[in-house]
Amino acid sequence: MNYRTHIVSSLSEIGQSAWDGLLAQQEEANPFLSYAFLHALHESGSAAPETGWQPQYIALYDGDTFAAALPLYVKGHSYGEYVFDWAWADAYQRHGLAYYPKLLAAIPFTPVAGPRLLAVDEAARAALIDVLQATQRATEVSSTHILFPPEAHARQLQEAGFLLRSGVQFHWLNPGYASFDEFLATLEQKKRKNIRAERRKVREAGVVMRRVRGADVTDADWKLFNRCYRHTYAAHYSTPYLNLDFFRRIGRTMPENILLVIAERDGRPIAASLVIHTADTLYGRYWGELEHVPCLHFEAAYYQPLEFCIEQGIKTFEGGAQGEHKMARGFLPTRTFSAHWLAHPSFADAIERFLEREAGGIDEYMSELNERNPFKG
Repeated sequence: MNYRTHIVSSLSEIGQSAWDGLLAQQEEANPFLSYAFLHALHESGSAAPETGWQPQYIALYDGDTFAAALPLYVKGHSYGEYVFDWAWADAYQRHGLAYYPKLLAAIPFTPVAGPRLLAVDEAARAALIDVLQATQRATEVSSTHILFPPEAHARQLQEAGFLLRSGVQFHWLNPGYASFDEFLATLEQKKRKNIRAERRKVREAGVVMRRVRGADVTDADWKLFNRCYRHTYAAHYSTPYLNLDFFRRIGRTMPENILLVIAERDGRPIAASLVIHTADTLYGRYWGELEHVPCLHFEAAYYQPLEFCIEQGIKTFEGGAQGEHKMARGFLPTRTFSAHWLAHPSFADAIERFLEREAGGIDEYMSELNERNPFKG
C-alpha cells in the first residue's frame, strides 16, 4: 500500500482527535502518549527546540486515514532520556566525530514503557519503520534511539537492523489486596517492620498527608507542587525539566489521570508528590519537598500511592527508573528494552559488542534481584 508521509513539528498539525484515535487502537498505550501530555510538554517549552528537543514526528496517511505515527525528536544532548548513552557520545568526541544531533523516539523525561510505533495494523507499522530508516539515511544524524518500546516492537526493530538493549525497572503488583496491612502481611518480617517504622516516623513528626484527585487540584496546589519540585532539584544542584505551565496544562486537560499527594505540618504544606494513573496502572512521577522530614519521601511517593492503588483496585504501580530500594517496599524487577541504530559502521560494531556484554550483566543482575524477593516464602 502507498502511504503519504508527513514530518510534523507540532502535534496541532495532526490534531487531538486523530492522534488520540490512533492511540486508542494500540495495545499497552498509556497517558504519556496522549495528545494532552505530549502537547503540554511542547507548548510549555519543557520539550522544545530551545531545550534541545526538536519535534520531528513521522505521520503516515492512507488516503484520509491517519495510519501510523512515531513520536520522534532531533536531540542536541542526552538529558531526560533514562537510557544512558553518555559514554557513546564521549567516544565519538574523542575520535573527532559528532554524536549530536541524533534522532530519539521517546516520551520526554518519562521512562515508561509503551508503544512508539503507533499503527492501525502491521502493514502500517512496517511502513513506518521503512520511513524511519529512510529518514535516518537522508539526514546527517549519528544515530537513532527508540526508548522503552514493548518487547514485540523491540524485536521488530531488531529484525530491521537495530541493536537491542535491556534495562531494569521495579513494579509493584496488586493481586487484589483488601488493605495496606494485607499487603504488608505478605512481606518478610524485617521489611514489614521497616515500612511500619518509616510511616510512624512521619506521623510522629506531626506530618499529615492529603490526597487530591486531579479535578480538585487548585492553582494554589500547582504552585505549591512546582515550588517543591524546583526546590528539590536545586538542592541537588540540578535544573528541573518541567515548569509550572506544564503542570497547569496537564491539570486542565487530563485531570482524570492525576493524583497529587500533599504533606502538611502545623497547617503548612511542606512536600508533595504527583502520580499519573489509569484504572489499571499507576505511574510514580515527580516529587519535591520544602522541608526535610526523615522518610517523608517514602510516605508521599510510595506508601500513599500504594494505598490509593489498593483502594481503587489498580493492578500495577510502575516505580520509574532505577532504585533497588523499591524492592524493600514490595516492588519487583521488570525488564525494559530500547533499540539503537548507528550510522558509523565501526561504532555500530563496537557498540554491538558492548551491548552483548551488557546483556549478560543484566541477566545476572535480574537473577540476583529475584533471589532477594521481598515477599515471604
